[in-house]
Amino acid sequence: MEAGVTKHAHCFLALCLCLLWSVRSAGQQSLDVLEIPSQFKLDFEAAARLRPQLMAQSHPASEHYSTGNLVLNRLVEQVPAPSRSGFQWQLRIVDDDDLNAYASPDGTAYVDRGLARLAGPSAGLWAAILSHEVAHILRRDWARRYLYQKALENRGGGVVALGDPGMPAPSWVDSEKASQDLARFCREMELEADRGGLTLMARAGYHPDFVPALHHLLHARGSRTSTASLYAMHPCWEERDEELSRAYVAASIEFENRWREWYASPGGNPPVVVFAEQPKLKKTSSKEWLVEIPMRCENLSGAVAVVLHADSVGEQFAGPPRPPGSRGTDGEVRQLTGCTSPRTTVTFILPDGEARRKPGTIWTDVYVLDAWGAVLARTDMPKFPR
Repeated sequence: MEAGVTKHAHCFLALCLCLLWSVRSAGQQSLDVLEIPSQFKLDFEAAARLRPQLMAQSHPASEHYSTGNLVLNRLVEQVPAPSRSGFQWQLRIVDDDDLNAYASPDGTAYVDRGLARLAGPSAGLWAAILSHEVAHILRRDWARRYLYQKALENRGGGVVALGDPGMPAPSWVDSEKASQDLARFCREMELEADRGGLTLMARAGYHPDFVPALHHLLHARGSRTSTASLYAMHPCWEERDEELSRAYVAASIEFENRWREWYASPGGNPPVVVFAEQPKLKKTSSKEWLVEIPMRCENLSGAVAVVLHADSVGEQFAGPPRPPGSRGTDGEVRQLTGCTSPRTTVTFILPDGEARRKPGTIWTDVYVLDAWGAVLARTDMPKFPR
């Protein structure tokens, strides 16, 4: 968020969009079981208080972002009138170069300028962003999280602070357990918003494959994989793909039934999507290493380039990954593949010295690029054993 937005506002918006797991342990309520009382209006009241602040830090989505407006309107049209009424449906752009989006309970979706520019003129990418936010709004997920926090308080006798579940409040009786429970609950909300968004996209005429395409773009520009945390509100992208695999299939079937001619749909033909798994390392001899990269491609016509990418030691921790061809990178090796099988494995053979690179550099990433050099997927290289 822009520096002018207060910490209170930022925490509130984090509640609106926790941006995926099942809550099934003893004493927990699932999202479907946790109902919002008809008289509960705290989420709308909080949104009204913060609206002037948020409006001041954003502007209407016009000119360069008009595609986003058109997509939001079309998505909302797919929602039955009784369910979509009472919200102030609007898209606003936040003057921030981050790659983030969030929603207010009043129906306003906020998209950071960096993410809006990434979506550009692609109606499908805008649909992947906004369908998730619309689902959060319709499900009143801020209210669900707030009520779940209150349930934790009542169960444990402590006070749950509204904010980042990764920072447990010292007043919790069992802060570690409460943090984990709340994080699992938030991750489930994210999955449910994704599932609802996929269905909404299919009905509106945007192929569900735009969702994994967006996820992979964000993964390629985000930080490298870190150790999974029980307090994390968001699982890694690979886990998100796995958890949503059935929802992708169901939404794709609905899209195909509604839009026989894909090119004539509002989102046009689906994008190329590449699911790349983490490479496997095998020592074939004292002088060679095999690097095997399992992958699967959807909607591909032609070939993609698979690139092993090296950075200077320490550079991989200095910021977001650098894609192939970026200034300052140390080197790369690549090969083309048609990726035509349900599961394709691309293999690189590296001499032992090349595998370890010269002193001061290290293999950090695998990128998959389309014919124009755009990044379709990224995964992390494991460390070569000593």
